[in-house]
Amino acid sequence: MIVCLACLLTGFAQAQTMSWPHHRKAAIVLTYDDALLSQLDTAVPQLRRAGFRATFFLTSDIDYATIPRWKKLAREGFELGNHTVFHPCSATPDNPVSSDTYSQAQMIREIEVMNRFLFAIDGKTRRTFAYPCAETTVGGKDYVDSLRLSHQVSFARVGGDDSAVITDFRHLDSLQVPALGLEDHTDAATIIAFIRKVQAAGGLGVIMFHGIGGDYITTASEVHQEVLDYLHANRKDIWVGTFGDVMDYVMQHR
Repeated sequence: MIVCLACLLTGFAQAQTMSWPHHRKAAIVLTYDDALLSQLDTAVPQLRRAGFRATFFLTSDIDYATIPRWKKLAREGFELGNHTVFHPCSATPDNPVSSDTYSQAQMIREIEVMNRFLFAIDGKTRRTFAYPCAETTVGGKDYVDSLRLSHQVSFARVGGDDSAVITDFRHLDSLQVPALGLEDHTDAATIIAFIRKVQAAGGLGVIMFHGIGGDYITTASEVHQEVLDYLHANRKDIWVGTFGDVMDYVMQHR
């Protein structure tokens, strides 16, 4: 009987879901990489109309024309995250800065410099991070632990597929939070199906966008709007928050 009771209690503990704010059943985080103009021109107006706040992971591609716009977003409650200065990735024809020659120390230093850059824009000292190209290695070595020891960022997002539904919060690594990485021209049905999986599991889902209606790894503006419409229609059940806000809540309540 003791063994049976222990098994039942273990199963019950594993089945627990997060108690989300305002009795919501799940949480979704919308993230946008690379400081793209289509995000400012298309995604932001759609997000504003829906009443949602999201996270934008910025690189030094921000310039004199866009910095005032990013600064305005920060004042409105959108989150500006760190995506490094030069977006170094494994060497490919499409990636001008190779991480193959980087050391772990160089990568941490670049993240630190970008944090200072972002502080000049929004005045914040706590920062979230997204690994460029969802890669956690530079020069063939993993730098997650180096990043952890540096205390440069609070939380970090990696990549993933439609299985990236987070329910095991007890063992979630705050510096390796999985996300649904979208392919070029992903349709609305695919993204909404992922959101429904998150709803059914009572968990957390992070979605990684790039271009919206333009640029590259593009999600059509109509698709993006359809996803926002679904989230808005289910706003009583789904908390849509910034990466930092949602992860703060998770770490405090898991």
